[in-house]
Amino acid sequence: MVKALKQLLVSEKYAVDVTYDGETGLDLARGSIYDVLVVDVMLPLVSGFELVKTLREEGNVTPILLLSARDGVDDRVQGLDSGADDYLVKPFSIKELLARIRALGRRSGDIVGVQNIAVGDFALDLMNRTLTFMGKHVQLTHKELQLIELFMRNPGQVLTKEVIFDRIWGFDSEADSNVVEAYIHFLRKKLNASLGAERLKSLDIGIQTVRGTGYVFKGV
Repeated sequence: MVKALKQLLVSEKYAVDVTYDGETGLDLARGSIYDVLVVDVMLPLVSGFELVKTLREEGNVTPILLLSARDGVDDRVQGLDSGADDYLVKPFSIKELLARIRALGRRSGDIVGVQNIAVGDFALDLMNRTLTFMGKHVQLTHKELQLIELFMRNPGQVLTKEVIFDRIWGFDSEADSNVVEAYIHFLRKKLNASLGAERLKSLDIGIQTVRGTGYVFKGV
C-alpha cells in the first residue's frame, strides 16, 4: 500500500518521503519541513496516535492525515484528540484521499503564510522576509528565508547537508550539494554583519557547524 500511495502521489507531482515505522517517521518530521504528513495508525515502534501526539506536544503544526482500518467512533475521536487534522478510514477512494491532502496542503500554506517563528531572541517574519535579533534586523533573500525557516522550525536539531539540499534545492536540476555550504557561508556572514558577530559568538547561538554531520540552529 505504501508503494502504491507513493507512486500515486509522485504522479500527482508531490515530493514524497516514505518510512515504515513511527520512530523513523518522528525523526523525519522533526528534521524536515513538510506540507502534509500522512500517517498510518498501526505503525511498529511508535503508533500513529503516539507519533501525532508527540509532534503536537513539541509544537509541530504540520497538517496531519491519519489513515486507519479502525472505523469506530472512539478510534476517530482518539485520532483527532491526539492532534490529527483529519482521519480517513481504509479502504478509501483515491479521489477522496487526494482531495483531503489538497485541503490540508492549502491549510499548510495558510499556516506558513501568516505565522511568524520565534526561537529564543530570534524572530522571523515570513511575510516580510526579515529576521530580528535583540532589536536588530536583517533583510533576507528568498533562499536565505527558506534556509533560516528550515533551521528555526527545527531548533536544536542537527540537519544534514543532504536534508537541507533536498528541502531547499531538491527540484533544481542545476544545483548540487556544494550549494548548501556556499549559501550557509554567505547567510552566516550576513547575520554576523547585521546582528553582531561578537554577540552571537559570546552567546553561542546562531547557525553552527556539526563537524562531519551538518548544521544546527541554536537560540538563546
